[in-house]
Amino acid sequence: MDRVIIIVLDSVGVGELPDAAAFGDAGSNTLGNIAARVNLKLPNMARLGLGNIIPLRGIAPVGSPTAAYGKMASKSAGKDTTSGHWELAGLILEKPFPLYPHGFPPEIIEPFERAIGRKVLGNKPASGTVIIEELGAEHMRTGYPIVYTSADSVFQIAAHEDVIPVEELYRYCKIARRLLTGEHAVGRVIARPFIGEPGHFIRTDRRQDFSLEPPRPTLLDAVVNAGLQVMAVGKIKDIFAGRGISRWIHTHDNMDGIDQTCNFMREGGRGLIFTNLVDFDMRYGHRNDVTGYAGALEAFDRRLPELIEALNEGDVLVITADHGCDPTTPSTDHSREYVPLLIYGDKIRKINIGVRPTFADLGATVAEMLDVPYDLAGESFARRLLK
Repeated sequence: MDRVIIIVLDSVGVGELPDAAAFGDAGSNTLGNIAARVNLKLPNMARLGLGNIIPLRGIAPVGSPTAAYGKMASKSAGKDTTSGHWELAGLILEKPFPLYPHGFPPEIIEPFERAIGRKVLGNKPASGTVIIEELGAEHMRTGYPIVYTSADSVFQIAAHEDVIPVEELYRYCKIARRLLTGEHAVGRVIARPFIGEPGHFIRTDRRQDFSLEPPRPTLLDAVVNAGLQVMAVGKIKDIFAGRGISRWIHTHDNMDGIDQTCNFMREGGRGLIFTNLVDFDMRYGHRNDVTGYAGALEAFDRRLPELIEALNEGDVLVITADHGCDPTTPSTDHSREYVPLLIYGDKIRKINIGVRPTFADLGATVAEMLDVPYDLAGESFARRLLK
């Protein structure tokens, strides 16, 4: 194959994993529970075989899917964005990233405050939209940044763009990233800029993630080392800390992510295009917005024919996810779920892939499709797929 295009529908899980209860996620099924609540219309993904993966109300299985279909389990010790993407790329984490259900301890906060020359507000687990409404006015009065975390391994810093300019906020994040090492090596430090007035704050699209560098090589390194291109769309560059990436572009939203993916596809060339569409997770999953989540799924489905039309004969399109974030449950955090797998291309057999035991099987499969040396986690199923 000449090129593989992986589209990660961030948080679109398809049902609880066997160990979901240990993560507080029993009963989670992001896609299934949304379909049960909303009259979900996804005709283009349905034709590929989406309804053949799990039972979905209103999305019947089709007799002759146009893509290979299945689902994958996670072997990594977590349910966060970083470990999910790393596992897709062949790196399985055996030890989870640290979590801070009671906020960050003094040995983290005090050196951070000294380094930035300001106190911080918050320092607790919270929803990003809720905490800026709670502390935004005090932040504007004092100039102190808002620090918070979640059920994921994140150190998030929120600041009004008129109080702490975005480039200064990014500098604070880089300081935090340098401090958060060893036992406190969180998966991501995230800049969360916002604008507006008390009661009407809005987070802007200038969010930036500062991830740990992968501790071992990934599929991206393998592709680049083989002399091929890796094009990163959305927050992929941040998730992999820039490792194994030839070119990258940040995006404003899902639709911009699809536009930029299509732009890279039109350029041709051999290699990997890796795209994350974050709106499902950031705008709707974490806010328990079922209707908004459904609308985002339908918007992606309407654009899917453009992605398919942009494929060349030697291309493969992969649609998957990195974890769940079920908006129908009381939790606003990620959920421990299987992820869907749809694989489309002229040279792809339309088969039931079944249940893969690890996301890393996809990384191994992509490496074999692109004929690049690969000795990472996962077992390739490329020979089953290719005609």
